Amino acid sequence: MTKPNFDAMSETELRTYVLEHRDDQEAFYALADRLTAKPPSATYPASMTPEEIHKAVLDIIQQKQRRRSPS
Repeated sequence: MTKPNFDAMSETELRTYVLEHRDDQEAFYALADRLTAKPPSATYPASMTPEEIHKAVLDIIQQKQRRRSPS
């Protein structure tokens, strides 16, 4: 039986594979490597006002929309 090409799988496909093949350590480590390679999520101080939080959320939405819209 040949091993799948984990590098060619999307993150969702690899995650599904790991869940279906829980004993496959190579797949688990491939997923772990991919997840740890992602940039960290943004953090915000607890002292933010509701207005600052609202602006931060709107900024994130606008950034995601810009990434999705064709140039």
